[in-house]
Parts: sequence; structure tokens; C-alpha cells
Amino acid sequence: MTTSFTAIDFETAQGKRWSICQVGLVRIENGSIRDRLSLLVQPPGNYYWNNFIEIHGITPEHTANAPTFNAIWKQIEPYITGQIVVAHNGFAFDFQCLNQTLAYYNIEVPSFSGHCTYKIFRANLASLCRTHGIKLNHHDALSDALACAELFQLHLKQNNVNSRK
Repeated sequence: MTTSFTAIDFETAQGKRWSICQVGLVRIENGSIRDRLSLLVQPPGNYYWNNFIEIHGITPEHTANAPTFNAIWKQIEPYITGQIVVAHNGFAFDFQCLNQTLAYYNIEVPSFSGHCTYKIFRANLASLCRTHGIKLNHHDALSDALACAELFQLHLKQNNVNSRK
């Protein structure tokens, strides 16, 4: 059974997937949290749409002195390249954010094995967290990544039990 993976979540400043303004990342090794990162990122031009600020509460003032994504890539890249990477709604949103942001900065997209807890559980993150008693401060990238990690661990445990029957 796989017990090591990276859960990731991105918040964006506007409708462009390359406008990442926060990265939340949780590294699980042998079933336990090894690392967690919450990084504010200055999106291109530090430009935000108001309705996105209303969703996550991150403003241009919060990221005015934050590094850009290309400056933090070396810090998060080891958690992604060649790894199992899990995100909630990953194929529709988070993996697209990663790919488009890397392309924006002319950085090669690494290989990784992507998994999506939305596709696995077929429900939104907030309802899943309520159902399973998982703490969530929704649209804080680290909180969303932690919740996603717990859900994926639940999935792995359920699969392991089911495969033994």
C-alpha cells in the first residue's frame, strides 16, 4: 500500500491558472506528516480580481513582498517531481495551475503521478470534511492540502481493507 505522497493546493489571484498566490503542500511519508508548507506567492503583476479576494482573503498587500512562483519552485519541486501528488479537484484545477504557472515561467513541467480526491470521493471538499470530521479552513491552501491528505489516507486505508477481503 502506498503510504508516501504529496498533497497540494493552490489559491489563485484571478481567473488565469498561472496566477498562483498561495501554495499549500503536505508531504506524507509512511503514513505520517513529514513536512508542511504554506507559501504566499506574488502572482504576475500582483494583480487580483476582487471576487477571488473574497474567496480566499489574500490581497495584493499580502503578496507585495512575496516571492514569485519561479523563486519558490526549487523549494517545492522535490515534493512533486517523480512523486505521487494528490489534490482535490486536481485534474480540473490544481494540476492545471501547476502546469500553466511553470509554462508561464518557462520551467519544464516535471513528471509525477497525479491523483484527485474529488474524482475518488465524488463530492466537494467542504462536505467531505464535514462527513469525515476533518478540520477545514476552506480556501487556505495549507488547510485544503491537509484535508486532501487526510482524505487520500482514508481512501488508501479503505482500499487496503477492501483488497484483503
